[in-house]
Amino acid sequence: MNEGIRVAEVRLIGPDGGNVGVVPIRQALQIARDAEMDLVEVSAGATPPVCRVMDFGKFIYEKAKKEREAKKSQTKIEVKEIRLRPKTNGAHRGFKVDDARRWLGQGHKVRVTVKFRGREMDYPEIALEDLREIVQDLVDVAVVEVPPQMEGRTMLVVLAPAKGAVKKKEKSEQAEVKTEAEA
Repeated sequence: MNEGIRVAEVRLIGPDGGNVGVVPIRQALQIARDAEMDLVEVSAGATPPVCRVMDFGKFIYEKAKKEREAKKSQTKIEVKEIRLRPKTNGAHRGFKVDDARRWLGQGHKVRVTVKFRGREMDYPEIALEDLREIVQDLVDVAVVEVPPQMEGRTMLVVLAPAKGAVKKKEKSEQAEVKTEAEA
């Protein structure tokens, strides 16, 4: 930037964005001073290096602002977890399935894990059947991302929100708001 540029001549882009051409560094600095802006090296690898006359502080501010806006628009996917045991009864499992349905509706992924203790490891088919029932209960709002698998003393399945289910829910919420506004 400005006096930090150490070459004899540069290809200059003027304050209006037009190409000035190849000029000596002193003339480029003078053009920048006359416009009350900074001379910024844009491409150091080119021959001769490309420099631009711009308000560097404003450039940095706008760049940071664009990055903040991009960060806001990003969606962060959270993975929620439901923990069960092979002996978990149907009523308790129903509460947990309801939580999973709500999380999937919000757009989160859900990991369902079944922990084994002691001799429960000898009957993995019980946990596999539980996981299949949970997937069957949530098939209208979720798709299986990772099929049931064993990891040490746990069996797990990962569910992701179904594409159409989240959109349908948003449309139904918008319709409800519209009907309330009309009433």
